[in-house]
Amino acid sequence: MVRRADGKKTQIVVVGGGAGGLELVAKLGAHFGRREFDIILVDRNSTHIWKPLLHEVAAGSLDANLDEVGYRGHAYRWGYRYFDGALEGIDRDAKEIIVAPIRDEDGTEVIGRHRIRYDYLVLAVGSVSNDFGTPGVREHCLSLDTRADADRFRRRLLNQCLRVSRAMTADPSADAYARVAIVGGGATGVELSAELYSAASALGFYGLEVFDEKRLQVTLIEAGPRILPALPDKLAAAATAELEALGVRVLTGTQVVSATAEAILTKDGETIPCDLKVWAAGVKGADFLKDIAGLETTRGNQLVVLPTLQTTRDPAILAIGDCASFVPGEGQKPIPPRAQAAHQMATTAFRNLRALVEGKPLKAFVYKDNGSLVSLAKYTTVGSLMGNLVGGRMAIEGRLARLVYTSLYRMHLLAIHGWVKGLSLLLVGHVNQVVRPKLKLH
Repeated sequence: MVRRADGKKTQIVVVGGGAGGLELVAKLGAHFGRREFDIILVDRNSTHIWKPLLHEVAAGSLDANLDEVGYRGHAYRWGYRYFDGALEGIDRDAKEIIVAPIRDEDGTEVIGRHRIRYDYLVLAVGSVSNDFGTPGVREHCLSLDTRADADRFRRRLLNQCLRVSRAMTADPSADAYARVAIVGGGATGVELSAELYSAASALGFYGLEVFDEKRLQVTLIEAGPRILPALPDKLAAAATAELEALGVRVLTGTQVVSATAEAILTKDGETIPCDLKVWAAGVKGADFLKDIAGLETTRGNQLVVLPTLQTTRDPAILAIGDCASFVPGEGQKPIPPRAQAAHQMATTAFRNLRALVEGKPLKAFVYKDNGSLVSLAKYTTVGSLMGNLVGGRMAIEGRLARLVYTSLYRMHLLAIHGWVKGLSLLLVGHVNQVVRPKLKLH
């Protein structure tokens, strides 16, 4: 095993506690322990929630307070340390990261700008919504990048539903609706559309007696020829039919040219009035990653990595998840930004960090596409799995697809908590579905 000449602990720093980063620090902490190694997680948030669940948090179908993971408690359990803060820069010569100051709500500095040394650094900071420079999007549209984004959308949605309910109480014939426009027909946009109707149908049981899904107007806007481009045509068509049956207006081949406080404007000249606007039309790396510390990045601010997941210009820095750009081979497309890719990268990064510490050869990352699944709330689930035994993708929908979809989150829980606590949390989750309200209304 390669040890530091100065006698200090070998320090492995992971920036970003998303699906890949949290799994990685748990593996590193469990394997290396605290005696000769110092495993550190840096994240600007104090808790983790699985990003594919944010559409449920936004609609109120999921109480994030019950499903989130506190980094401090998780760190104690798995043998790593957690530092609250946002990455501001990297000093590659000194092998230190620069962490931005932390301020409280009134702007008072809690912790000043500081540095954390590393022997090996892993960047797992995820992605952010890509507005492609569309005018008005940054000012008037919400995204679902973080728990805070989802909470903000839920509060605004409930406020609008309350306005509609009060207007109809005063005048039952009032032309009042909660109008939501969602730009982007990928998994996030489609799942949020269906989840909104599921939540709206339950609001009448929780104080909004005159509000139901008939008072909800959702428009899903996709620039491409169809929604869910990652799925086969048949499943995309089935999802479209299901959404339209719920009441969603699905617009394909429609490019958004701008957003205002009151509406979405399309290239065709249509003005779509809406009270809430969600931008889910694509992702990119955060702006601070662009050429950070002289590392090679793509036009979308992703860090270019080698097959070993090391960055191309610094073998001591690795990148995994949405912030990493990995091309499997010449002429092939980069690995898509999905939770399954982050999970697989975390496993390879763990093995290669062990190899670096032990002075052994590193292994190349091999991505296995396990397919895509999209949940249409309580109504149905559609998707495709890699059916190697049947010569390609295997299309699934209905109960079987729903079972596979829910198993993905269960696997994530087991990966970050271990079998005993993971299974216990799954049991608690089933109990909460019975004893707690169906919607989070605060």
